[in-house]
Amino acid sequence: MKIQVLITTILAFIFSLSVGMAQMPKASDKAPLFTGQDQDGKTLKLNSLIGKKIVLLYFYPKDNTPGCTKEACGFRDRLGELQKDNVEVIGVSFDSAESHKKFIADNRLNFRLLADPDGKIVDAYGVQVVGRKMARRVSFLIGLDGKIVHVTDSGNPEVHFTEMKDAIAGLKKK
Repeated sequence: MKIQVLITTILAFIFSLSVGMAQMPKASDKAPLFTGQDQDGKTLKLNSLIGKKIVLLYFYPKDNTPGCTKEACGFRDRLGELQKDNVEVIGVSFDSAESHKKFIADNRLNFRLLADPDGKIVDAYGVQVVGRKMARRVSFLIGLDGKIVHVTDSGNPEVHFTEMKDAIAGLKKK
């Protein structure tokens, strides 16, 4: 009897954590629209880029941590090539605009980072770490039509670089 109560309690707790969390969109889904503030306090609306740019929207856990720095610097180093393919890189985390400014300065980043302290963008894309105010490392490639072309959900930044490069190459073939 005690085991049944314990199992029921655990299951109820797990269910309560998932209630209200959006499901992560997949390839061919329409990208959830959002409005966010970048490191300089400038407003960015995803719908202002649709039809003009391919968007590489990547979520990451925290500024100035080893894996997140490796990923950001990897996108920085590839930005010239990405821009040739009409790709705009945008990073999103729960960190503040001030934290983003420092992260950008420390690592000479050359793209926008959106501050999402209330988690609205993170939640719209279903990438929040359960029970923590932190995003998972997930990248979305959004085509000119506003649909998601590819999703990379991996803790390894190298996987993001490779899969996004391949997905962009696939778009060029169409």
